[in-house]
Amino acid sequence: MHTTVPAGLKGVAVADTEIGSVRGNEGYFHYREFNATDLARTRSLEEVWHLLLEGYLPSREELASFNLEISRGIDADANLAGVIEVVAATDAAPHAALTSLIPLLGSFAATVDIDHQQRRADAVQIAVAVPGLLAAVHRKRAGLQRLASDPSLGYAANWLYRTSGVRPTPEQARAVEQYLIATIDHGFNNSTFATRVITSSGADVAAAIVGGIGALSGPLHGGAPRRAIAMIEEIGDPDNTESWVEKRLADGGMIMGFGHAVYRADDPRSTLLRETAQSFVGNHPDSDLIEAALAIEPRILAVLRAHKPNATIVTNVEYYASLALRLAGLTPDLFTPTFTVSRVLGWAAHILEQAANNKIIRPSASYVGPSPAA
Repeated sequence: MHTTVPAGLKGVAVADTEIGSVRGNEGYFHYREFNATDLARTRSLEEVWHLLLEGYLPSREELASFNLEISRGIDADANLAGVIEVVAATDAAPHAALTSLIPLLGSFAATVDIDHQQRRADAVQIAVAVPGLLAAVHRKRAGLQRLASDPSLGYAANWLYRTSGVRPTPEQARAVEQYLIATIDHGFNNSTFATRVITSSGADVAAAIVGGIGALSGPLHGGAPRRAIAMIEEIGDPDNTESWVEKRLADGGMIMGFGHAVYRADDPRSTLLRETAQSFVGNHPDSDLIEAALAIEPRILAVLRAHKPNATIVTNVEYYASLALRLAGLTPDLFTPTFTVSRVLGWAAHILEQAANNKIIRPSASYVGPSPAA
């Protein structure tokens, strides 16, 4: 006898986790016991990743040791220069190229055949290599040389530097760091669940992360910020908002950056990144774009709520994430890769948690096809 569950497993708790949770009705999410947006406002990305991996915020000495561990694998892309050149010559997007490159980082054993320390080493090795691999593919496709990491820069600042070749301002680096912290984990989202499903089979860490990247590539998940900034730019003048949205809805299109599967109150990540975007007003060449986006947001919400008066519609993280990333100097083709740079850190923690107390994830399906012959 099968238990009927909602489509997409909406609202179904499929596992226990100590990593974090989302309380959508309250507009709140946390990593371990800490408010996630408070961490994004006050902590570095390296501190937050340590929290997810180890269960606690590091001391100064522990953070220094952790940063040293990260630095040892951050330039792993240098060992794959020939393969990167081949991959970059294809039409594959940078984040899609990762699915070919990650398995080549080493010889990774099945998670069921190794202990926690080796699984952790594999997860950290792959996660810290991802930004360099993405940046190398991006630059190769643009006809530019690979850039080694700068040891004076943190994880977020190095991502900006290695893609653009320009050392970011502290404001740009912090904007991206806040985005990365705010998106490092978010409950059992689509890609995180995918990595746990693959890990549950006993597969190696590389296979699980490649699966997460595949899930993240979809426009309903990791591809949304790119479409959100395109929408803002296409609307342009806030006075065009209502007509643009009405036409989009009439054509059966989606309005990216609005609505969420979990939140029934303001998305706290959106609130955080709205503040980040506003901090650039008056001291950035795209100040007009920020002000337009701020004016467009409530007008979109008004149209959507008029169409669905009984639904709770909020601005989600993608709307202001698209602005924060653009203001930090990233081009739209790097938005999904930047999400990958963040989320891979969260996947690492979930892979370790799944493997530590594993049971293969193998749900059932309700057959609704033609009746079989007797």
